[in-house]
Amino acid sequence: MAISTQSSDDGNTLTIQIVGRFEFASHGDFRKAYKPQPKAGINYLIDLSETDYMDSSALGMLLLIKEYAEVNKGTVTLLSPQPDIEAIFKVANFHTLFTIKN
Repeated sequence: MAISTQSSDDGNTLTIQIVGRFEFASHGDFRKAYKPQPKAGINYLIDLSETDYMDSSALGMLLLIKEYAEVNKGTVTLLSPQPDIEAIFKVANFHTLFTIKN
């Protein structure tokens, strides 16, 4: 598992890429990737294109970043989930909570 971040030039968008397994062991690194950000209104893009496994704690982490973003007037978009991950989102009704872009 690896988590990396990239900020846009204007600082309004933070892309967080998760490579490999997104599970409980990722919690600390994932939280450090977005918290705290220096300003409100950040658009968080969670790049899941290289995420090959996700457990229920990862779903919880996504809910936490969504709550954090909303409190700080930001948004969260889930990008390019693999078919197995997208199926998990559908079962968990995440497609009603998040914008998911393929």
